[in-house]
Amino acid sequence: MHIKRRLFEPVKEKLLHSGKIVLLYGPRQAGKTTLGKEIAKATGLRYLYINADQLRYIDVISSRDLNKLRDLTSGYELLFIDEGQRVPDIGLNLKILHDELPQLKVMVTGSSSFLLSGRVNESLAGRKKVFTLLPLSTGELLQHYNPFELSEQLTDRLIFGSYPEILNLRSTADKLEYLRDVSTSYIFKDILELENIRYPYKINDLLKLLAWQTGAEVSIHELCQKLSLNRETVERYLNLLEQSFIIFKLRAFSRNPRKEISKSVKYYFYDTGIRNVLIDNMNPPDQRNDIGGLWENYLIAERKKYLLFEGIHASQWFWRTYSGTEIDYIEERDGKLFAYEIKYRQKKASAPPSWKENYGHHFESVNSANYTGFLNPKKDPDQ
Repeated sequence: MHIKRRLFEPVKEKLLHSGKIVLLYGPRQAGKTTLGKEIAKATGLRYLYINADQLRYIDVISSRDLNKLRDLTSGYELLFIDEGQRVPDIGLNLKILHDELPQLKVMVTGSSSFLLSGRVNESLAGRKKVFTLLPLSTGELLQHYNPFELSEQLTDRLIFGSYPEILNLRSTADKLEYLRDVSTSYIFKDILELENIRYPYKINDLLKLLAWQTGAEVSIHELCQKLSLNRETVERYLNLLEQSFIIFKLRAFSRNPRKEISKSVKYYFYDTGIRNVLIDNMNPPDQRNDIGGLWENYLIAERKKYLLFEGIHASQWFWRTYSGTEIDYIEERDGKLFAYEIKYRQKKASAPPSWKENYGHHFESVNSANYTGFLNPKKDPDQ
């Protein structure tokens, strides 16, 4: 099944008209190679595709030799390097291509380690445009399914997540096998490439602890005790997991530290399928005791994709007072605050009086009946 990605047009436009090297990065298995090939073909340019796994290209594209690079790309208008993180000195070689062969358009895909390793950012300052590709979003799926059809598939998305390959798998056994493979191999590759991790199995234990605490405030001190690791190591592992697009965090929103918590944090998974397989719970919603946290994770992760793919800048928070009053999700856009209460089942909710008194009246309740408007508020002209 082919789903057009929201980044297709922005990436193609930037590639054709900006004069910058286009870098497309994100988690493994998110569809970067497929999207890159579709864009390269759609440009109408004669392009050279290089898979950095192929050794015959590595010597040339890591050579820092202009003559070799010129010979390799001669006759082509576009160079597409896939899995660029595997090329030694990739940043310096891309700089040479940009500066010495300005007529050549260049697109490179890479995992998160591609940028985080420092091989690219320093060398390509002012010469690159970066796009981040995440697993499929609700807005992208709505280009193929109508809201009714998507709601029919909601349980599948909650349980098995939104990696593109999941849509091509029909049986539960195949989906489960795929997610187990991703969770035990692919998601750790970036971390192991970036740093020499002394206790890699501890990262898996850390992920399981976070998966069990989805939607709840996380105590770093408690994580340290359960993992038998010091605080510095746990915080480093958390940072690496965030940079590798496995988890992300929400901090507490507070402008009144006497009444509102300000130092707490919650962690969520970019993909609920990965979260569920980590705790070995692939049960449907009506057979789960964690549906509240799972639904909260799903909605906030999908909202994060929407904001990213639409290019909308927003700060994201949760809110709780010391007396226990709370709101699941807060956005700050253009200096305005928007509050959202997240419930799986339809249930009337109103803004807490203390929130209305201090921060305003924009408050919405999001549930399984109205969630598509929250995740895809901007309708496409053809819908």
